[in-house]
Amino acid sequence: MIRPGPPRWKRDSTIPMINVVFLMLIFFLIAGTVAPPLDPGLELVDTSGLEGREPPDALVLRQDGTLSFRGDPTDPTAFMASHGTGPVRIVPDRDVPGSRLIEVTGTLRRLGAPSVFLVTVRSLE
Repeated sequence: MIRPGPPRWKRDSTIPMINVVFLMLIFFLIAGTVAPPLDPGLELVDTSGLEGREPPDALVLRQDGTLSFRGDPTDPTAFMASHGTGPVRIVPDRDVPGSRLIEVTGTLRRLGAPSVFLVTVRSLE
């Protein structure tokens, strides 16, 4: 008669998982400190009192969906006829409908604009 051997001890599988979580923690701590923080004594420029102006070579898309270039009303066809073949910049109003913005950029691309850039505000906050 063959005797069964002593019961084997099952190894706990939580130790490898803890090691992986610890390594991920260390990775994210190191990756998060790659960019140095701003100097605490640094005071940023306050631009709230400046008058906002669009770049001179950019189309302006107003809230009501109309386009203007250098202060004069225009449409995508007339703009592309006088613009040439370079990239197009659009300064959209904050409240312009997204569907109108997509319509204008699509029309500009169909009329020959190699690329369309949206000019936006970038914030540190």
